[in-house]
Amino acid sequence: MAELLAIYNEHAGSAGDDARNAALRTLRDGGADVVEAPAGQKDLDEMLDAWPGRDVVVLGGDGTLHVVVATLHRRGELGGRTVGLVPLGTGNDFARGTKIPLDPSEAARIVLAGRPRPLDLMVDDEGGVVVNVVHLGIGAEASEQATPLKPVLGRIAYSVGALLAGVRSPGWRLRVTVDGRRLDGGRKVLMVGLGNGITIGGGTPLAPRARPDDGMADVVVSLATGPLSRLVYALHLRRGTHPTLRDVVTVRGREVTVEGEPVPVNADGELTGHVGRRRWTVVPEAWRMFARD
Repeated sequence: MAELLAIYNEHAGSAGDDARNAALRTLRDGGADVVEAPAGQKDLDEMLDAWPGRDVVVLGGDGTLHVVVATLHRRGELGGRTVGLVPLGTGNDFARGTKIPLDPSEAARIVLAGRPRPLDLMVDDEGGVVVNVVHLGIGAEASEQATPLKPVLGRIAYSVGALLAGVRSPGWRLRVTVDGRRLDGGRKVLMVGLGNGITIGGGTPLAPRARPDDGMADVVVSLATGPLSRLVYALHLRRGTHPTLRDVVTVRGREVTVEGEPVPVNADGELTGHVGRRRWTVVPEAWRMFARD
């Protein structure tokens, strides 16, 4: 019998109690012993202490998954507990990239199948982690604009936020280095993205070829700071064809450093403030997730 700790944030995401209860019912009907833990960051450690060794099922979106993985990483337990995901957030980008169904009962059945998949993790020099994607610049600025709109507009808020940010942003002076190679060419940067997963903002393919288990980060640097080029970049980004643009640089690497003017950062859908320097390193097979074959 599977022994699971089901963690969720009652105040996060756009799904209601019915979806969460459907997933819990599927897990229990499938024979799992499930302990529910409606935990925020404050009491997550207490829940994990109370149920040591249990695999964890996250009932929530990218933000909740990020908090759980970050906490397990900090506690040194990430390699000892397999993580399951029932995507109940607004964007559910990590689920989309790993082909986890958005239907809660179907996602719960993947957890019951019990097939762990080793996945990479990006760790920064401040101790933070990235499960899916971290991006800096106009994308994070768009998230700032979208945040107050999400309760009313849902996924559409991302598009509105992107429009507002795109009109206002002049770009940032940043030095972007991947495995010792500089990518910005001394030009202003509109956006930097590091993809362990593929999409941001509820389905925008920032890193179309990224894989969360290949030991590499897919890095996207947009130098499209002019008014027209910003618009062209935005249109191509939505379709995932932006890597073909002349003012977009894409590479793959294991260590990425961004430094320069303070720039907004969004890690796994969560805004983490403005930074002047940050370095990320890929840790291969740092954790395991229940996934399809």
